[in-house]
Amino acid sequence: MKKVNIGGVPEHFNLAWYLTLKNGEYKDAGINLRWHDYYGGTGAMCKALRSGEIDIAVILTEGIIKDIIAGNPSKIIQTFVKTPLIWGIHVATNSKFESLEDIRGTRAAISRYGSGSHLMAYINAKNNNWDLNKDLKFEVIKNLDGAVKGLNDGVADYFMWEKFTTKPLVDNGTFRRIGNCPSPWPCFVIAVRNEFIENQKEDLKTILDIINITTTDFKSIPSIDKTIANRYDQKLEDVQEWLSLTEWSQEVIDEKTIENVQDELLKLDIIPKKMEYSELITII
Repeated sequence: MKKVNIGGVPEHFNLAWYLTLKNGEYKDAGINLRWHDYYGGTGAMCKALRSGEIDIAVILTEGIIKDIIAGNPSKIIQTFVKTPLIWGIHVATNSKFESLEDIRGTRAAISRYGSGSHLMAYINAKNNNWDLNKDLKFEVIKNLDGAVKGLNDGVADYFMWEKFTTKPLVDNGTFRRIGNCPSPWPCFVIAVRNEFIENQKEDLKTILDIINITTTDFKSIPSIDKTIANRYDQKLEDVQEWLSLTEWSQEVIDEKTIENVQDELLKLDIIPKKMEYSELITII
């Protein structure tokens, strides 16, 4: 049986992968798919793709585009979640900061350089007409646990992470959310190492077929809202709101979207150049 390593964040967006793994659907197709949680998010997954630690990543669109342009030997093969990610902007509960204007020029906690939390800090700064050179400062905190410690110890001042993932920390008084910043594009794509695409295309097609069947009907799974609430320690009403806002995709990301992402990243000086659609995307 062929072993395939896949990585993603341990969040509700990826429950469909857990369900198909639990049901043994990949093993039934002769594939030993091994899931790896990446608490460090997109930056950690980019590193894992480069090293060959994983073959496939369910990863933030802007992060993987940036890293492919920087030399990551991978391609995007499909959109996974086509709706934007809603990034909550958080401060420690006892912080003196009350508004987005208050955090201008202060230190953003980021999981690592090149991560979603890093790139979206630029988007938030642009949305609020900040000076990108003077008003952005960063402290690397590795993951969500690091952000909790960093904000409460005063190492950093604010932290951007997916709104619903951090909602329990807002509810229990660890964080206060002072704003939201939706990503201006589909949030998650599936990226695959070029070597794997070349050598195991049929296995890749099988994996996509299985996951796409599940995501097509994901919202119709009986009591899926209760399953998510229990598994991810979420309030049922928050899960129901999240489900109403989230749409999965089974399609290849289109050329216009890729252009828009690159245009935005180039304007923000996050990438040094743009690449052709065919250099970033492979249609399986």
